[in-house]
Amino acid sequence: MSRKQHTRNATGPQGPSQRQLRAGELIRHALVDVLREHGIHDEALDGVSITVTEVRLSPDLRHAICFVEPLGAGVKTAETAGQEPVIIKALNTHAKFLRGQLGRNIDMKYTPDLKFRHDESFEAASYMDRLMDDPRIRADLARPTQAEDEPEAAEPDDGPQVAQGAIGPKED
Repeated sequence: MSRKQHTRNATGPQGPSQRQLRAGELIRHALVDVLREHGIHDEALDGVSITVTEVRLSPDLRHAICFVEPLGAGVKTAETAGQEPVIIKALNTHAKFLRGQLGRNIDMKYTPDLKFRHDESFEAASYMDRLMDDPRIRADLARPTQAEDEPEAAEPDDGPQVAQGAIGPKED
């Protein structure tokens, strides 16, 4: 007899499960606590505040991708320009230390391997804000659409029609 094989959903890739989302939030909060309390002694991370924006876990909960944004790095100045890759590299270098500290703070069967990535969503949101503030875009948004420009004559009014003189006072 052949064994019955499980079939995957043919509609395409599924999003993360509820379990992955809950565990990701648990790890994100614990990682923030570890970064705040224990700190990492690295030249690249001195004086840098790091925001952990999201943690995505693999379905088996053994691998985690941590999306981080250095505070103030979104504002491009001469001092902060190009610092994100250096900060991400330093975090990835200390991933084993962070994993060990994380294992002490969370109650999971396995503490996931950590990989750090720069969160691009802040830059994308900033780009969209700048785009919406562009005078040409504002003019396009303020301009009425073609459907609003068309007169009412294009659509005949089929409402109730009253014959002249049928209703109202008699004229003498």
